[in-house]
Amino acid sequence: MTQLHVTPGTPSARTPPEERRHPPTQLQTIDESLPAELAQELAGFLAGKRADAEAVDPTFAAAVDSLVDFVLGGGKRIRPTFAWWGWRGVGTSPEEPAAVLRAVSALELFQGCALVHDDLMDDSITRRGSATVHVDFARRHRGEGWLGAPERFGAAAAILLGDVALAWSDDMLHGAGLGPDALRRALGVWQAMRTEVLGGQYLDVLTQARGDETPEAALRVDRFKTAAYTVERPLHLGAAIAGADASLVTSYRRFGADIGIAFQLRDDLLGMYGDPEITGKPAGDDLREGKRTLLLASGLRAADERGSNAAADTLRSAIGRSDLGTDDIDAVRQLLVELGAVRHVECRIAALTGSALSTLRAADVVEPAATRLAELAVLATSRHS
Repeated sequence: MTQLHVTPGTPSARTPPEERRHPPTQLQTIDESLPAELAQELAGFLAGKRADAEAVDPTFAAAVDSLVDFVLGGGKRIRPTFAWWGWRGVGTSPEEPAAVLRAVSALELFQGCALVHDDLMDDSITRRGSATVHVDFARRHRGEGWLGAPERFGAAAAILLGDVALAWSDDMLHGAGLGPDALRRALGVWQAMRTEVLGGQYLDVLTQARGDETPEAALRVDRFKTAAYTVERPLHLGAAIAGADASLVTSYRRFGADIGIAFQLRDDLLGMYGDPEITGKPAGDDLREGKRTLLLASGLRAADERGSNAAADTLRSAIGRSDLGTDDIDAVRQLLVELGAVRHVECRIAALTGSALSTLRAADVVEPAATRLAELAVLATSRHS
């Protein structure tokens, strides 16, 4: 039997290539405490940016504090988590883990921009159990007795702070310390993701303006507004940083698109049936905002196909009504169950999750990333908040 001789301090030839470059303990530490590691990276970066804002004017720094609190104060960190495991799943990379961690953390700032602007466009009152940014700044204006309309000031502040988050997300990615080739690959994915999300946001407001009730329109919005930057592109970003081959990128993107859409469909169900104390948003908010989600589109199609004019009228009359009360929401909830819309969306979530997991199993994803990505897929699509 051939003996494998290893010089003390030299990694074994059987050690995976990535672990030969980076000590297993370094990677394992990050793996096991990823949310805390991401929060630490964000806190350090934002502290520096807060100092820059202070140099402009203390009042601007005070406004930035609201954004910092928003980014650091909540969220599931799902996007950088998928990006990290996308990088880990390639198995070989010359990039330092600390640089990768900083790079993927930039996704949280991009998410901050998307949420602040989305809440403004939807006229949402709460996010994560607290007042949305535009509502908070309108209250500040009102409380100080400043000139002009409080709502206009709140909207302006939200637009600007969302733009700050977007600009800083770019700064964080560029300054993460990635090598030139890795940064070049990452930027291609990053730029595509930004275009897709903004396009998805426009499709969302256009769908509402047109009153498009088709399930196809709802899924198109889900694909670009949510799926692209929630799972698909973050995975792609991690893979690009590691220099993954085209086959793995294709598998990641297919897996990510399916899980991303399923994630949004679960969000739609939680928006209608979830506990506001857990979700942080009022039940029925999508309905009040006029969102024609797949859940609602499926209910409308079923009502029309059954010739149930009363059910269809009840659903259509509720869309976009900001004064909907608890009884109104309960009536819509019951109808969506009776029409089979809830069952239809649950089946779609299950099918998408199953398809994604099949794609993942067939892909050449190294451990522990393969197991962790499968766990994340189930968590993302069966969550309660």
